[in-house]
Amino acid sequence: MQVRGNRKVREGDVISDKMDKTVVVNVVSRKKHPIYEKIISVKKSYYAHDDENQCKIGDKVRIMETKPLSKLKRWRVTEIIRKAV
Repeated sequence: MQVRGNRKVREGDVISDKMDKTVVVNVVSRKKHPIYEKIISVKKSYYAHDDENQCKIGDKVRIMETKPLSKLKRWRVTEIIRKAV
């Protein structure tokens, strides 16, 4: 049995669910500026595979890195942490 490497996991908010089986997840991380050493918020959007089309705009989800599924999709939704109100 092969041992797989650790996969990257991110948490973020769904900002678009217009595509079929795909959601766009906005992930906000905090990093230190290399010169000024101030903590800044960095936003990045990921295209994630949502097989059952369960995610809606405003949901907080956990995504995991996976093999390339299309031109832009390299992540998949593993769980919905909090549904939108």
